[in-house]
Amino acid sequence: MAKAKDSTTATRRKFLGGAAVAGVATIAMPQVSRAQTVTLKMQGAWGAQDILNDMAKDYVAKVNDMGGGRLKIDYLNAGAVVKPFSVMDGVHSGVLDGAHSVPAYWYGKHRAASLFGTGPAYGFNGSQCLGWFWYGGGMDLYNELVQKTLKLDVVGFLAFAMPTQPLGWFKKELKGPDDFKGLKYRTVGLSTNMFQKMGASVAQLPGPEILPAMERGVIEAFEFNNPTSDMRFGAQDVAKFYYMGSYHQASEAFEIVFNKKKYESLPKEQQAMLKYAAQAAAADNEWKAWDSYSKDLQELIKKGVNVKRTMKSIFEAQLKAWDEVEKELVADTTNGPFIKKVLDSQKAWAKRVGYYFFNNDADYKTAWEHHFGALKT
Repeated sequence: MAKAKDSTTATRRKFLGGAAVAGVATIAMPQVSRAQTVTLKMQGAWGAQDILNDMAKDYVAKVNDMGGGRLKIDYLNAGAVVKPFSVMDGVHSGVLDGAHSVPAYWYGKHRAASLFGTGPAYGFNGSQCLGWFWYGGGMDLYNELVQKTLKLDVVGFLAFAMPTQPLGWFKKELKGPDDFKGLKYRTVGLSTNMFQKMGASVAQLPGPEILPAMERGVIEAFEFNNPTSDMRFGAQDVAKFYYMGSYHQASEAFEIVFNKKKYESLPKEQQAMLKYAAQAAAADNEWKAWDSYSKDLQELIKKGVNVKRTMKSIFEAQLKAWDEVEKELVADTTNGPFIKKVLDSQKAWAKRVGYYFFNNDADYKTAWEHHFGALKT
């Protein structure tokens, strides 16, 4: 019996000893990431006071919070290292590790770039366009364009389904599409081609240059993005007619890009943070937009701005102009085949998603008018 007792005691001591060692091991080797510490330098394409710049910082904050000190982005405002329209070149060359912009800002490299946000209107909105990018084959086409066709050392994601962008700011009331003939108008991307087909004289300018150009008479009218951005840089001081709704940029999204070598050198978990933070920011940015854009549109009205709905005749003229632009793009012997591939993918997505959406979507306008009265346009 004594031996049994000694054996039991020894066994207990052995077990407790092992547990103690395991406990020490648990304390000494906590289950935390052992990823390397990395700081990425990212520049935006937005003015310091622009809400789009705030949204870029929201993305950065999400990455930094998830990075836990092991992954950090240092964010720089537009122009800190390169000009707003040159951030893609900055990332490709490695001067920047990342950038926050839109594809239309570098469409001079290949017109297909503009199809990822400022292409022909096929009936899908910004959120549905983002769905095409993430689930409808858009990301593969984007990578083919950026990495294979243009040989850019870049990896990127689209984020934030922008609400339809207004037709813009005008010094006098519009009567119809003929008012664009000879009008000196600011826009970007393939939207420039569409407005040129409508007879406008188009200038492509980054946001911070718009107001000075209006004051000098370089342009007579312009679109930028949304009521908050427009109000913050003082659009209401140079024009009083603000037209809502347009097909020129009906489904744009942010573009978040990183130097490919830098991105692929990161541990997989950090690559995932950069990618999934783009998805998280897409949702967060959209919610912020609905809040801010709606409030600031009311503020613009209080400041004496005449807010009007773009008339149907202009929408129809835009669609006809897009038809012409599309034919010319596809006919281009050099870039046309790839452009057609992107357009065909978007059309297939728009047809399928639109059939579901337009058949199923509630008539929200009727509900709104039921509660608040006829909508004034």
